Amino acid sequence: HVQLVESGGGSVETGGSLRLSCVVSGYQFIPYCLAWFRQSPEKEREGIAAIDTDDPTVYADSVKGRFLISRDNAKKSVYLQMNKLKEEDSGMYYCAPCLGSVVGAQGRLPSPGINAGVWGQGTQVTVFS
Repeated sequence: HVQLVESGGGSVETGGSLRLSCVVSGYQFIPYCLAWFRQSPEKEREGIAAIDTDDPTVYADSVKGRFLISRDNAKKSVYLQMNKLKEEDSGMYYCAPCLGSVVGAQGRLPSPGINAGVWGQGTQVTVFS
């Protein structure tokens, strides 16, 4: 069965950095596109960054230039390096396969390509000043 296991969150001061990791299991082949999503009490879950297996990436405007998404297909993992963190980056972070691909989304962030019951437990990021 599909499992998404996120880790690496924590509490950090404004301007600090964190690196999130996610291991994806239960697929015969690692999904072509993987993405990170964020949910906070004030907002619905939103796409933050996505990456195709051959490296094309896309980012939400709010994190461009500060976050970097990467993947290691051999380890079935996707990562999110978060730098220059702001209070508004706080939230629960989840990874998921994309619906479609970065290239196919043509500059937009792909939607999640999983059913509601498949989301992992997420990893909490809290940024304080």
